[in-house]
Amino acid sequence: MDEELKHLMEKLGIAINDSLRESPSVSHVLSGIREAGYDIFLMLEATIGFKKQDGSHPAAQPEDQATPGELVLNAGDAEFLQSLKIRLDPIQGSSKREV
Repeated sequence: MDEELKHLMEKLGIAINDSLRESPSVSHVLSGIREAGYDIFLMLEATIGFKKQDGSHPAAQPEDQATPGELVLNAGDAEFLQSLKIRLDPIQGSSKREV
């Protein structure tokens, strides 16, 4: 991992921590837990994926026109769903995929 990316990932971690610390809803729930007589230790695990862009941006590529009720996924959508263990099956007789 190059130094710039490492620095950006550290900044992301700080930003996430700051947003949780400053969140009124998180603070309210934590206060309620403490008032109920409990000590609380909040540990979160995040999985962050990234890959170097190849110069073309998915949003800049034209997509097929969707008909009402049709789900159109780009390559990034498909990768995200697969990372959540959601299988994509091809629709019979089409190059499109069905979730």
